[in-house]
Amino acid sequence: MTNSPVVPKNLLLPFILITSLFALWGFANDITNPMVAAFKRVLELNNVRASWVQLAFYGGYFTMALPAAIFIKKYSYKTGVLIGLSLYAFGALLFYPAAAWESYGFFLTALYILTFGLAFLETTANPYVLAMGPEETATQRLNFAQAFNPMGALAGLFVAKEFILNALQSNNVDLEGNLIFPSLDESAKAMIRTNDLMVIRNPYVILGLVVIALAVLIATVKMPENLSKDKKLDFYPSMKRLFSNPKFREGVIAQMFYVGAQIMVWTYIYQYAEVLGIDNATAVNYAYTALILFLVGRWVCTYLMRFINSAKLLLIFSVSAAMLTIGTIFLTGMAGLYCLVGISFTMSLMFPTIYGIALEGLGEDAKYGAAFLVMAIVGGAVMPTLQGVILDLGGPNYDDIQILGVPEVNFSFILPLICFAVVGVFAYRRA
Repeated sequence: MTNSPVVPKNLLLPFILITSLFALWGFANDITNPMVAAFKRVLELNNVRASWVQLAFYGGYFTMALPAAIFIKKYSYKTGVLIGLSLYAFGALLFYPAAAWESYGFFLTALYILTFGLAFLETTANPYVLAMGPEETATQRLNFAQAFNPMGALAGLFVAKEFILNALQSNNVDLEGNLIFPSLDESAKAMIRTNDLMVIRNPYVILGLVVIALAVLIATVKMPENLSKDKKLDFYPSMKRLFSNPKFREGVIAQMFYVGAQIMVWTYIYQYAEVLGIDNATAVNYAYTALILFLVGRWVCTYLMRFINSAKLLLIFSVSAAMLTIGTIFLTGMAGLYCLVGISFTMSLMFPTIYGIALEGLGEDAKYGAAFLVMAIVGGAVMPTLQGVILDLGGPNYDDIQILGVPEVNFSFILPLICFAVVGVFAYRRA
């Protein structure tokens, strides 16, 4: 039992400002997942090209996480936060010219730059929160700050549904429930496309302005400095030690496959629902449910870890995720969709548990190790594109052909199944 404050009074305002960053990147993550379906419809893309949204978004993490870690080691947390916010705002504001030019490549570039900022923020915010107060209450501080991430995620889903998907004219249907947009002539499509790209643009531009305001506030507030005065990078010796550690190597691989599975499950829930006759705006309700189950799972797992070793619990949840994924593949109709939604509960402990196991006992090397675990988010860039390839096998729709007796959208979830198997092997080796 400790009487130390979770957050010292003199650091309360800096703590609140840095904690708000957790909500900001949660918002960006979950407003982006539905954009795969939105861009596909508006720009009439195939599934592979539409999945480039995730390739750009999560590719930015891979590109910038390690440079961010090196920068923060050399300079300061506050400078890292300000650079992250600047890149975040710049990427978001680029949606304005991207919509004016109606260029998909421009939108992808904007997302790529935006996630440079997110990589800086994720690499900076966690250790910064840990440093804001006594060491004995560091875990409590970080858990409290992380609770704001899913709040931002829920807000992102809300904005995606209410202000983007519900407002897209390309989603309008006729009295028989058929989409009107594909049957229109090119001039009518061009007018709708211009309108819909502006609809997609506006929330990102507003978000960019909010981020700028937060950056100005943080710049003017006195923030605590890095506790460590050691500016020595020690980069190559640290790399050698890290990658000679089998637990760390396998953790990075497991994290990459886990993030790939998570993004596929949350991205293609819209396509899976569409085959069942559920439009994108309504499908957001299933995404809401998945995220709520994910949050509940986090709390349940925190409690269960008092009684069960974290690696064993990871193994149990990996097997459960695989079983639900099999149901997603081979159960047609709403039962399959319910399995797909239920996977989120089993994914809830995976990222932080893999993260913790991989970094355990690394000492100072953990600073660079954490960056590689953020870089592993690249799995969210690669895997959805591969799933898009499967979805395009029979044509532009999601049920053009049958594979193993199920539509290709069902079969495409063979990829998350493989990912959960990789996580399960990692957990088994560490249990």
